[in-house]
Amino acid sequence: MDVQVSSLADRPERLAAVLEMADSWPEFVTHDPVGTAHYGRIPVELPAYALFAEDEHGEVVAHAFSVPFALAAEGRGALPARGWDQILLWAFADLRRDTRPDTVCAIAVVIAPHAQGRGLSAVMLSALRDNARARGFAEVVAPVRPSAKHLEPRTPMTEYAHRLRPDGLPHDPWLRVHARAGATVDSVAPASMTVAASLEEWRRWTGLPFDTRGAVEVPGALSPVHCEPERGYAVYVEPNVWMRHRL
Repeated sequence: MDVQVSSLADRPERLAAVLEMADSWPEFVTHDPVGTAHYGRIPVELPAYALFAEDEHGEVVAHAFSVPFALAAEGRGALPARGWDQILLWAFADLRRDTRPDTVCAIAVVIAPHAQGRGLSAVMLSALRDNARARGFAEVVAPVRPSAKHLEPRTPMTEYAHRLRPDGLPHDPWLRVHARAGATVDSVAPASMTVAASLEEWRRWTGLPFDTRGAVEVPGALSPVHCEPERGYAVYVEPNVWMRHRL
């Protein structure tokens, strides 16, 4: 699929089209409080790190958001167990304090549902890497949400992340795209995203009863959701896989 990739720093007039682009995220994922507070800030406050792709008709069919942050800052150094959530907190704290960043983190590569399966994920990942390199960074890291992990939510991520095909590439399709781009697995982020909500909210998001205590398998979830019906809430803790791209 032929597309034109731009940044919102260069094309700010396309902000609304990027934000309005359809996606295929499971409903519950969009209720992570850290993401709710910070994801929408990226195209506004860090537009140079907000890339998007237009097809031959000028329709926005993909976007790739990333954030710069200081991995080498005091108290950091290692990629965090709280993955996606922690990076968003670090990045916007660094922006507020005017801390010099040394690393770029890929936050999301999103493809419009009707444009999926045409190789756009690899195109946008490559564009994200090129954008970081052009801005003087030597590394991109990514808390990757494996695209097929939801098919086996009870498999530990520590096992799933290292599963390989006979050709030596990762078993998971999205991990494989990263590997083909030159990335290597660093570690698992066991608590990359957390969604805690009332049972009423979980029922509305999923259509499931949420009336039994314990692990509930939810479509689209990478691990089971822990349900506490007598207390009226359920909690989802999502593991991701840290991958490192040396540029």
